Amino acid sequence: MYKFLFTLLNFFIVVNAPAQNTVEVPVPKQLTILRPKLVVGIVVDQMRWDYLYRYNSRYAADGGFKRLMSKGFSCENTFIPYTPTVTACGHAGIYTGSVPAIHGITGNDWWDYDLNKFVYCTQDDDIKTIGSNTTLGQMGPHNMLATTIGDELRLATNFKSKVIGIAIKDRSAILPGGHSANAAYWYDNKTGDWITSSYYLTQLPKWVTDLNAKKLVDKYYALDWNLLYPINTYDQSTPAAKGFTHPLKQLVGKNYGVIPATPFGNSFTLEMAMAAINGEQLGGGAATDMLTISLSSPDYIGHGYGPNSIEAEDGFLRLDKDLGDFLSFLDTKIGKGEYLVFLSADHGAAGVPAFMKEHKIPAGNFDNEKSGEEINKLLKEKTNINGLVIGILNYQVYLNRTAINNAKLNKDSIDKWVINYLLLQTGVERAFALEALNSTTLNAKIKEVLANGYYPKRSGDVQIILKPQWIDGFLTGGTTHGVWNPYDTHIPLLWYGWNVHAGVTNREVYMTDIAPTIASMLHVQMPSGSIGDVIEEVMK
Repeated sequence: MYKFLFTLLNFFIVVNAPAQNTVEVPVPKQLTILRPKLVVGIVVDQMRWDYLYRYNSRYAADGGFKRLMSKGFSCENTFIPYTPTVTACGHAGIYTGSVPAIHGITGNDWWDYDLNKFVYCTQDDDIKTIGSNTTLGQMGPHNMLATTIGDELRLATNFKSKVIGIAIKDRSAILPGGHSANAAYWYDNKTGDWITSSYYLTQLPKWVTDLNAKKLVDKYYALDWNLLYPINTYDQSTPAAKGFTHPLKQLVGKNYGVIPATPFGNSFTLEMAMAAINGEQLGGGAATDMLTISLSSPDYIGHGYGPNSIEAEDGFLRLDKDLGDFLSFLDTKIGKGEYLVFLSADHGAAGVPAFMKEHKIPAGNFDNEKSGEEINKLLKEKTNINGLVIGILNYQVYLNRTAINNAKLNKDSIDKWVINYLLLQTGVERAFALEALNSTTLNAKIKEVLANGYYPKRSGDVQIILKPQWIDGFLTGGTTHGVWNPYDTHIPLLWYGWNVHAGVTNREVYMTDIAPTIASMLHVQMPSGSIGDVIEEVMK
């Protein structure tokens, strides 16, 4: 009976099927993926956010900063969400959208507990220099664990996109491009030439050798470093006691190591960037290309003279003109509205302690080297073992864990002795074992940035937090950076060009938001270690 009813039901369904209304399923339209011809990332090394406004009245109407601010989009409250705030971490953080705890770049240098030695962030002894006879090209990105937005762009286009990094500093050229970059070029201060490594190429392209043949550094040296304007107009600076004297002519053909510490280092870098665009025909193919540029000279100038120096002010006024010329070049070469630019910084800088104290603001210097020596003496007295402190860097004390284990010493006791010593030192606000970070009573914001910077195999054992306005080292002269305070972590972030509308947001965003925002704009996957969010306000 049931079999009969089932058969009858099927009969009626089949017979009546043609009589039913046919529902047409719409075929989805093919999505058109729009991308700019070229993405240009510009990182100004050691640029505090307030420099956008400190010198604003002196920036040229046709210069770079006013153009980016008036016709682009400014994220006014952009912060670095980790420590230490140094060059290598900053460049890795911008382009990976990540933090040292994930991408593994915990400083410019660190003690590597796996390798049992000090490591420079991009050092790679297994590769060779291309472009000179020095060892300055033995560099690569192997220590960085995550991908960059450049890597993801290359993957998304099946490696049709070109990605190239350029900077005076090797780490600032290498880390932004990522692992699959077509090339990275940096400066050999012994020869005055742009070089690369065998990680990327077997020989320099002709356009690079042609540029090197011009010996542009000598051209800049011949100009001397004179002020752009009359000295009495530099009212945002502390007057130089001996005036402004930076002759360079005597260095022509002799000393190529000084150019980075002058504004001409920026000009030199941007000339290299324009040569790369022409030589590699960046932005001229079917796939979007990426050029990462780091302008290293403000960092050298800041370390040498401090953020309130005439040198710093003149450096940024000259950089403004160079950026304006570079943007005009992009307009002509790539086309207005056809390229996407962002400008940010890898870190800021503290005021020079002597300058701050002169104006009744508490400040000071913490002597890393002396403290390390004294802690070693203390531990020798208690344990009868030499060299238990490997060093103090990145505001952390690195202990010899192997020696401690071999001697069967109590690690907690060693930590406590170090901490007790540090807490007695002038300028030290807090000191604690990094392993105990989660249980340490600490401001939540500070705890978060320290955790974001902690990668156990490359981080120290005891964290040092200095009082505000205190810096490590630099007992005379200029200043430095590396801590959680706003003068080191509040950085500019300007967007301009393709699919960017003019505007501003005061919402708090982070360095780690840059890469995922670019990924969203380009419709590519965000980098593998990215923890950032898309800044939706930027896009049209």
